Amino acid sequence: MIEIERVSHRFIDRTVLRDVTVTLAEHRIGVIGANGSGKSTFARLINGLVRPSEGRVSVDGLDTRRDAGKIRRKVGFVFTDPDNQIVMPTVAEDVAFSLRRAKLPREEVRRRVTAALERFGLSDHADHPAHLLSGGQKQMLALAAVLATEPTTVVCDEPTTLLDLRNTRMVGTLLHQLPQRVVLVTHQLDLLDGYDRVLVFDDGRLVVDDRPGPAVAAYRRLMT
Repeated sequence: MIEIERVSHRFIDRTVLRDVTVTLAEHRIGVIGANGSGKSTFARLINGLVRPSEGRVSVDGLDTRRDAGKIRRKVGFVFTDPDNQIVMPTVAEDVAFSLRRAKLPREEVRRRVTAALERFGLSDHADHPAHLLSGGQKQMLALAAVLATEPTTVVCDEPTTLLDLRNTRMVGTLLHQLPQRVVLVTHQLDLLDGYDRVLVFDDGRLVVDDRPGPAVAAYRRLMT
């Protein structure tokens, strides 16, 4: 359960979010809005990357102000640009690096890395330089590294923005099939087909909270 209670957030002298209250319990949740609407800030609130200027954010009863470390073990975050997440020289080393805080036995780390690379079609690239992968492969590596930590929720901030159509569809299909709760921030509205709920942000406010069809229709009207 993700609870956001009367949250506002200011960045220097600009208010980015204004008095947002929402509880998230569904399996698939989409977040849409124009550039600068506050949707990415909202996503970062969920795992404590951003702390609210006012109000409270909690995940399964843990407060992001007090328990950010515990929350990040529950909530994985995937950025728009996978190069912002890839830190190790090779593909396998990058996935293993994501597990460092868990202090797992070496054999368990090896098992999780192998399983993650197989799941995302990267087994043949295990020893390849991570930054020489294609854009789609890099995004798969970013997802593999996050999911290897076995989070209960995955927050994705526009993960398909830098991808071509084929890779966008591949990432969208993968997110749709995950057993974890997914919170997807996106401009690719067709990726939200079949989602349980869609939130629409405008000028820092949550203005629509509905099923995908009505929410996307409201967003289109808002943009015109």
